[in-house]
Amino acid sequence: MEQVNVKINGVSYEVPADSTILEAARYAGIDIPTLCYLKDINQIGACRMCMVEVKGARSLVAACVYPVNDGMEVFTNTPKVQESRKMTLELLLSVHDRKCLSCERSGNCEFQKLCNEMGIEVENRFEGSLPAGKKDFSTLYLERNNAKCILCRRCVAACQNQHVSVIGANNRGFDTEIGCAFEKPLGDVSCVACGQCIVSCPTGALTEKDNTQEVIDAINDPEKIVIVQTAPAVRAALGEEFGLPIGTNVEGKMVAALRRLGFDKVFDTDFGADMTIMEEASEFIERVKNGGTLPMITSCSPGWVKFCEHYYPDLIDNLSTCKSPQNMTGALIKTWYAQKEGVDPNKIVSVSVMPCVAKKFEVKREDEDAAGLPDVDISITTRELARLIKKAQLNFTRLPDEKFDDAMGVSTGAAVIFGATGGVMEAALRTAADMLEGKELDSIDYTEVRGTEGFKEAIYKVAGMDVKVAVVSGLSNADALLKKVRSGEADYQFIEVMCCPGGCVNGGGQPIQSSTNHSFYDIKKLRAQALYDQDKNMPLRKSHLNPVVKKCYEEFLGTPGSHKAHEVLHTTYVKRGY
Repeated sequence: MEQVNVKINGVSYEVPADSTILEAARYAGIDIPTLCYLKDINQIGACRMCMVEVKGARSLVAACVYPVNDGMEVFTNTPKVQESRKMTLELLLSVHDRKCLSCERSGNCEFQKLCNEMGIEVENRFEGSLPAGKKDFSTLYLERNNAKCILCRRCVAACQNQHVSVIGANNRGFDTEIGCAFEKPLGDVSCVACGQCIVSCPTGALTEKDNTQEVIDAINDPEKIVIVQTAPAVRAALGEEFGLPIGTNVEGKMVAALRRLGFDKVFDTDFGADMTIMEEASEFIERVKNGGTLPMITSCSPGWVKFCEHYYPDLIDNLSTCKSPQNMTGALIKTWYAQKEGVDPNKIVSVSVMPCVAKKFEVKREDEDAAGLPDVDISITTRELARLIKKAQLNFTRLPDEKFDDAMGVSTGAAVIFGATGGVMEAALRTAADMLEGKELDSIDYTEVRGTEGFKEAIYKVAGMDVKVAVVSGLSNADALLKKVRSGEADYQFIEVMCCPGGCVNGGGQPIQSSTNHSFYDIKKLRAQALYDQDKNMPLRKSHLNPVVKKCYEEFLGTPGSHKAHEVLHTTYVKRGY
């Protein structure tokens, strides 16, 4: 890579020739503050926080978009630069809802952090008129408060990056605000509930719909049996909320915390992931052998399913009819488990902890009620679980490591990797290959579908036939692939789609990392590695070898793909359109 010489604050550095000043400064260990910049998402120079002096330039320049050149001299901390940044923060604060103590992002707000670092007082020299503060509570999963919005447009870029683009800047000048076209509420447009706007937002303008009080009320109701399940990606990220390094697997402490919060049973959604593989692999084999609709496309990502219903309703028949692991686990809690334990399903409150805000939408979908009751009653995000733990004053890092309850706590490595893009495909191949070959295969690491790239493909020889598979994450990649499927250009038999870039480890309900951390760390990769490390060290790594899964089929479901299994573990979809 070609290098150039630049001087930053009087010190010479050699940096890549295609760097911006912001990137060059970070190579040099200098953090230039930003609010609108987010690596690979938003680079528009709009917030003006990253202004720096360049020798020979007539005015300050925006470091996030200004390219370096050989011999350039940059100054990042002069009085002129400091005054510019201070004025920018004061102007933004003058029109900002300053109820910081009660804001969910307090302590993890990039705007608040910069104000603290630069000594900005709540009452400053500028008196702005607070915006009307339009709030949008129209969805089941997300809330917007424009009184906390700083118009950085990160959310807009994230929505565009997901190929959905249902939000943008409305009006002009002081009246500018973020919203949907024609001022429609978010619940009335084709939002897919991915939540990538939330994890991109530097303030508290966007948050998930908080359901923590419902969980507390259920736990405190002596008439209720409250059972919680946790998704694989949660254990790889929850620790970040308590100061642990990105990608730390905190499964044991998470289970301990959930018990101390008062849940009656703590189950692992990984069990439901193993069940999903049993049903999905069987469904795939059935389609291959009997001329069913191909390619079959995975259905465990509710944001992706909603995207398909809105934008590709003609491909709904390609979707696997399997419920997601969340809802399979919930369905079995209120049917098989309730039957075994002699418990009235009406007394069970089924709670899920997910890396995803779209799960809040999924639990309210039709045909997700195997027992005549919702499979899952309440879905909360990784962030909401962290809030519950903090509210209960639990010292998370000092908790012991505990195990899930056995009834639905036994799982395999195949289930663990569901949280990473390519994980569902690899897990399905481990079981489908054994089923088609009629024997246990030793080679089970399908490394070609691993990695955080947005698109991967491979061809595997199984039982004498070529099985061509594709894996995509992020809806822009899904859209490009689906266009080829629709036109007949793609000839895959099996496709995995994950709504969020990198998969569930990067879900819209995961801990929010600063733009600086996004620049320095591959967050998706670190979290995914925690799951692959766990898979590698597990005694069982194929879903069909899970003894509790076998027991469930023997006692309750019969065989994978049976009529009973379809009643409990499969669902239907809706052609929504735009």
